[in-house]
Amino acid sequence: MSRWKALPAELDPRVRQLLVRLRRLKDHSGLSMRQLAAKTAYSPKSWERYLSGRSLPPRDAVEAMARIGGDDPTRLLALHEVAAEAWRAGRAGTSAPEPAVTEPAVTEPAVAESSVPAVPAPEPEVLSAGTEDARSPGRALRVALVSGSVALVLAVSSTVLVVVRIMDDRDGGAPAASHATPTASASPTVAKRVYRCRLERTGGRWYAGNSRALDATVAYGNSGPQVAEVQCLLRRRGISPGAIDGMFGPLTMGAVERFQKRARLQVDGIVGPRTWKALRG
Repeated sequence: MSRWKALPAELDPRVRQLLVRLRRLKDHSGLSMRQLAAKTAYSPKSWERYLSGRSLPPRDAVEAMARIGGDDPTRLLALHEVAAEAWRAGRAGTSAPEPAVTEPAVTEPAVAESSVPAVPAPEPEVLSAGTEDARSPGRALRVALVSGSVALVLAVSSTVLVVVRIMDDRDGGAPAASHATPTASASPTVAKRVYRCRLERTGGRWYAGNSRALDATVAYGNSGPQVAEVQCLLRRRGISPGAIDGMFGPLTMGAVERFQKRARLQVDGIVGPRTWKALRG
């Protein structure tokens, strides 16, 4: 088996789980980096970066490793998808997002019945005697257009005020009813399953009454009775995995790594056949 360097401590546990699985498949295949590159579309240096945690391997590389190592590509690609999401989240967290700028709300003042928005009339431009004849046609056209626009705005404003007044009289002056915001109904609470540790020793092995697994792979993100069994066996060994809730989260993963270190096993946070054997022994 290859002697791997320790993965970077800052790696997300989901990325670490994927890389540990890829390292195992590479060791199981017995291929060197050059031989692995010859069987895939990626160079030896690329595989060194992927397996050392310096860059995330692409989906095609993960699928090729599953095919070479004889592993289930569906499960391995699912791990890659979770790891890719964690990798992107870690990269995005390196730069703080810009604060959102909230524009202050502008409240329109009430318009009196006889009030008409004042539009400043354009000031007449005084032309010199020398340029009056040359520029008067174009200037007069622009002045006429501006005056027409002002008259149109005044006419529209007056019409709007008259319509608003008529509607107020028809409704009795009552303000428009505000739309009530519907109250969101409370979502039903989903009861979590409660697991218990009923320890007993049978055939030289310890069981906690949740699962009798011996070689199943249980890792970060899994849930169910097998995870609860691991948590109970860890607690029997004096290592707290947190609550016995059947959820393989950071606390349970940390407890598995501490147990593997104590038992002199490969510290990867994944419960495989060797870790099961040590837990039940």
